[in-house]
Amino acid sequence: MRDNHSAAEKIKEISGTNPLKCMKCGKCSATCPSFDEMDIRPHQFVSYVISENIEALVNSASLWKCLSCFACVERCPRDVKPGKIIDGARQLVVREKGGDYLSPNEIPELLDPELPQQLLVSAFRRYRR
Repeated sequence: MRDNHSAAEKIKEISGTNPLKCMKCGKCSATCPSFDEMDIRPHQFVSYVISENIEALVNSASLWKCLSCFACVERCPRDVKPGKIIDGARQLVVREKGGDYLSPNEIPELLDPELPQQLLVSAFRRYRR
């Protein structure tokens, strides 16, 4: 069983967000293309992290229904970035399951000359946290 306080702090660290800035306006959820399929909406993800209700959050089907389109990130007037919080929760789950990490030394052998370099930089930034 996970410690909800440290899990909430880890999600904040991974996402680089401050959920306390949320004013519960719902604009993020209103713009979400997956809204109808989610049991926890983007604005609610923020509330779950604030209240440290991490078990319900990571066991939610919504965690994997998010398209990572970041429409919610663009729409948020307070720059809370709910999509990044959802992504942080996903990464928490993957890490707890023992997901493997790449070291910089392993990358050259995996390179495909057709891959955009920006993809590699983005993936490295995202998964080294």
